[in-house]
Amino acid sequence: MRKFHLKDSVARRLMGVSSGEAGAPDSPLEPVAPEHAEEAAETAATERGKLRAVWRTDVGRIRRSNQDALILGDRLWGVADGMGGHNGGETASQGLRDGLLRELAGQEPDVGLFEKAVQKINLELWEQQEKDASLTGMGTTLTALWADRESMLLAQVGDSRAYLIRDGALTQVTSDHSMVADMVRRGVLTEEQAACHPMRNYITRAVGTEETIDVDQYTVPRNAGDRWLICSDGLYGQMSKDRLTELAAMENLEEAADLLMAAALDNGGKDNISLVLLQDDAGPEIGDHQPEVAES
Repeated sequence: MRKFHLKDSVARRLMGVSSGEAGAPDSPLEPVAPEHAEEAAETAATERGKLRAVWRTDVGRIRRSNQDALILGDRLWGVADGMGGHNGGETASQGLRDGLLRELAGQEPDVGLFEKAVQKINLELWEQQEKDASLTGMGTTLTALWADRESMLLAQVGDSRAYLIRDGALTQVTSDHSMVADMVRRGVLTEEQAACHPMRNYITRAVGTEETIDVDQYTVPRNAGDRWLICSDGLYGQMSKDRLTELAAMENLEEAADLLMAAALDNGGKDNISLVLLQDDAGPEIGDHQPEVAES
């Protein structure tokens, strides 16, 4: 489904209006799919030290173009989910991807550098759409993980997600910047109601939509055996948390990635689908940490 950005003032008004609509049925899908839509799929794997990663991306069953971009750099993995139409969405997500790879190349993982890079690219995208009317309204989510020796550094904007699977338990590390997520946090909606709310694709924060952006940052200690899943809402929105956990935790990374993608497509493939699975076979063996997150 199409993603929309809400400025904070509009989001607050809509949350008030929508509070009486909890659990309202979703609006019907627009007829979209061409007879034989080509899949834009990418399959690859990499190993850096004892960090193993695989990734997949697919246009899905409904959309005509893939506005997701995978971020694959040196100890850097992430997903950007673009919005603003075919041209704008691809421009925003690919611009964010290319900008991060440019700004962080050769750098040691650092929270300050992460923040500085995202802010710089945000301003570049904002200025780009200010100069080109065809890009008005473009923006992109960002969920990215940068691996340090002792910790995983994460940067988050929007509603793509990072999950950590540790000892068989799945934890959503990042928080969604969306209208329905805000309503869940305020107790207006349950998670079940949010999953089918007609405005679940309205996000309250995106890279490139304002001159400056608030970036959530997290630092999570590494443990050997950790499994990370970074994905767009086209994946997690198509299956239950239990099913997501079952598939993402499978021992074989390639098989896990294939089955996650297949499940999202079989359940409708209503949006572009992108995922990165990362296995931490090293960790610093730093003890029996719980998957708690420390927001920077």
